[in-house]
Amino acid sequence: MIHLETERLIFRQWKAEDFNQLAKFFSKKENALFVGGVKNSEDSWRLLATYIGHYELLSYSYLALQERSSGNLIGTVGLWNSEPWPEPELGYWLLPEAQGKGFGYEAGIRVRDFALNELKMDSLVSYIDTSNESSKKLARNLGASYDKTINLLGFGPHEVYRYR
Repeated sequence: MIHLETERLIFRQWKAEDFNQLAKFFSKKENALFVGGVKNSEDSWRLLATYIGHYELLSYSYLALQERSSGNLIGTVGLWNSEPWPEPELGYWLLPEAQGKGFGYEAGIRVRDFALNELKMDSLVSYIDTSNESSKKLARNLGASYDKTINLLGFGPHEVYRYR
């Protein structure tokens, strides 16, 4: 199991006990707009299983992000690289109550460094919906720069932010 942490955060594998928080997040349009859209309970369960399965296949994935001080699940930050995916991606989403506290930046830096320095990935990008300004800002703060816009599989136009 990958063991990643920061001063305020613990990255861990997803558990069945995380399902209710994940399902609640994906049940609201304002939360899920840029991360695959609203999901019913069954689709949320399948997403949870997909995160776990990706980890089992590649030894990395989107990991559950836990606040160290409270022990609460606050979102996910991690790496995605499915077979049809163009390049390894650094991705993230946070529960609304965890946003605006610097958790995304703190977690993103740790995962970026893990991907580039420990996994020695040749490339790392974030695919960001063209209208998701807050995610673009975070990617730039993490050291990525705009590379191009692509039509990302069935997800429509996405800007590619490349980490160097």
